[in-house]
Amino acid sequence: MVIHIIIGVLVYLVRSLALVYFAGSILYFLVQIFRTGNKNNEALMGAAYMAGAEVFFRMNQAVPVYEAGKYSVIAFMLIGLFLSGTSRKSGIYWLYIFLLFPSILVATMNYSLGSNIRNSIFFNLSGPICLGLSSLYCIDRKLTYRQLSDLIKWILFPIISMAVYITMGTPDLRETLSSTGANFAASGGFGPNQVSTVLGLGMFAALVQLVVHSKNKLLLFIHLGITGYLLYKGIITFSRGGVITAITVSAIFLVIYFSGSKGVARRRMMTYLILLGGVFAVTAAYSSFQTRGLIDKRYSNRDAAGRLKSDITTGRGELLETELSAFYENPLTGVGVGKTKELREAATGVSAASHNEVSRLLSEHGILGLIILGILIIYPLVYRSKNRRNYLFYSALGFWFMTINHSSMRIAAPAFIYALALLNVVHEKKKTPIRRQRVIQ
Repeated sequence: MVIHIIIGVLVYLVRSLALVYFAGSILYFLVQIFRTGNKNNEALMGAAYMAGAEVFFRMNQAVPVYEAGKYSVIAFMLIGLFLSGTSRKSGIYWLYIFLLFPSILVATMNYSLGSNIRNSIFFNLSGPICLGLSSLYCIDRKLTYRQLSDLIKWILFPIISMAVYITMGTPDLRETLSSTGANFAASGGFGPNQVSTVLGLGMFAALVQLVVHSKNKLLLFIHLGITGYLLYKGIITFSRGGVITAITVSAIFLVIYFSGSKGVARRRMMTYLILLGGVFAVTAAYSSFQTRGLIDKRYSNRDAAGRLKSDITTGRGELLETELSAFYENPLTGVGVGKTKELREAATGVSAASHNEVSRLLSEHGILGLIILGILIIYPLVYRSKNRRNYLFYSALGFWFMTINHSSMRIAAPAFIYALALLNVVHEKKKTPIRRQRVIQ
């Protein structure tokens, strides 16, 4: 963890080091994967790290292409599949991937002259493909509770680096804030929506570590501090989606974990809940103080003057309407991958990519999009009915669904986190002690 705090400081001081950090991360996990033959799911750990680090790399322009984070996750998953194979239960996700491709043909027939078809297809399908390959790797894959804890740490570490980097570059909020709009200054100069989403994911990861892995008081207070810190950094981006998602999935996790605890474990959980409640209350109060009350108005959908805003979705509702209209007009085939943005610009003059993956799937894939959604929602629930040991299941599924409804699949995180719901979490194998026979002389 200390190393990642230092990384955040160094990248802030020398921005070009972000490129070294990106290349070094890829190289490190490749070495680990091929050194062990992916024996300990190193490919999954590498994908987890890149999913957590993606936005940090983007904001520092450390990646050769914008979608490099998703491509890195995809590459690690492909290597993992090559070395370790997939489960016999993976057929449904092969079908899911196959169902994504007909819309490419529809798109090539519908695109107007001058459109960049290749870039549009890659931009819109990289997220769904990332989800499909991550699911192929994770479905029914055995992972011990210790390995699951390690995976969560790999997600968390680069997010800590990003938070430190943002902190060093954030001006005094009390002097710079004048509105309740999304705050680029508190988001490292990058998109507040993406930054808020990843900070929220980091907060959730720290909270899980607090509950599951706080073996002593020192670790407990470290995890409490990180949870509050990342929550605060997420709140002051003024982008609500990531924070609301994080708090919701954290509540789901706490309810599930508390209901499964007994005796001493339940009493310990009560202590954690009280401490977390205190951290959340203090963080909310401090955020309100630092923003001079503007954050309270943001979450109550008011402007800086206290007037109630007419649109709580900040324009997303209009985007949703145009995509649903495209689905109603083309229910069988959809309009093709990436075509909704072009149609929206022609009809309204607004050139904006989708913020809602559900409506995008329906508008661009038609009836196949509806089948895809059915697969993604129903199959994990069926799998859960026979495997109930994964304490991240409902939180992972919830994070995916809530994120794709406010931020689509702009980053790899929702696609990768979805796949974690499909893991077969098992206990560590107990080592059989070697019995020594006494030699009688």
